[in-house]
Amino acid sequence: MSKIKVGIIGTGGISHCHMDGYKALPDRVEVIAVCDIDEEKVKAYAEKYNVPRWYTDYNEMMAKEDLDCVSVCTWNAAHKGATIAALRGGANVICEKPMAMNTAEAEEMRAVAKETGKLLQVGFVRRFGQDADLIRKYYEDGLTGDIYYGKATYLRKDGCPGGWFGDKSYSGGGPLIDLGVHVIDLSRYLAGSPKPVTVFGVTYKNIGCNRAAGSETAWGGPDVKSGYEYSVEDFASALIRFDNGFTLSVEASFNLNIDSDRGTIELFGTKAGINAANCELYTAMAGKYVKINPYGDNSFQFAEIFRAEIASFVDASVGAAPCRATAEDGVWLMKILDAIYESAETGKSVDITPIETI
Repeated sequence: MSKIKVGIIGTGGISHCHMDGYKALPDRVEVIAVCDIDEEKVKAYAEKYNVPRWYTDYNEMMAKEDLDCVSVCTWNAAHKGATIAALRGGANVICEKPMAMNTAEAEEMRAVAKETGKLLQVGFVRRFGQDADLIRKYYEDGLTGDIYYGKATYLRKDGCPGGWFGDKSYSGGGPLIDLGVHVIDLSRYLAGSPKPVTVFGVTYKNIGCNRAAGSETAWGGPDVKSGYEYSVEDFASALIRFDNGFTLSVEASFNLNIDSDRGTIELFGTKAGINAANCELYTAMAGKYVKINPYGDNSFQFAEIFRAEIASFVDASVGAAPCRATAEDGVWLMKILDAIYESAETGKSVDITPIETI
């Protein structure tokens, strides 16, 4: 059987995680082309990973290469263009999160995937952790009962990645669209993937970017020399209500006056509560309130989840497994993010319209 031919668009930090995932499948996959607008950078990347061909224009790459799968790892503003070019070029695509800059772009990407008959998977990598697998099994086996409330936080005290991440024209937003997207999607996934209906949100831009450069968690600040501006929120919070009664409270920050970075997901069901950090269940048994702690390592492992995500994408691309993070999932998340930003701007709750059938 011939190997699946892969291309990668964008050679920044997250692309190395995708490459590692493909390299973990040497008998099935071959990365034959990479693309980045920075010629020096893409040449070095191709040399590092022994990729035979490199490009600075993804349209040229798609015209010249016969690719089965493409990873889109660009900054957010380029997700739509690169994804559509790859889909129309005949490839299945995994596009990093967030799916796009806004809902309209995400819906266009989904429509092109439908039109071309190609797979479009969204990079919701947290769905592929062994912690997520176990908690989802708790829910599916009925151990939690109906999950009716959740709390999700992804807070950094001094942690804007710098560069384009802080420039809204490239990123689409700050910690909400960069960090909050992870915990919102994971919480929704663990709660059975209900559909959002109403959002109330707030955002603040009071602190600035990484003001305490000596902090042990500082990420380096904005790259002013490269022309990027820090134009995103420092902190965002929202309350999201779903169609099955589930309500999720979310907090995300790049910069916040707290003692240390923290990230948690807690889910509360009619039969049991869950702490996603250690997969513990809290419930009542034999007239006592008990804590159930599973044996083994059920933690979130960064490298392993990207390998699992890429392996799942490759399987889905050949019809060997269902896609676990669909384009529709991506559109729902963009609808949530857009609604939070709109609510923060207007000071009012925002209703979320259903996704159109295509």
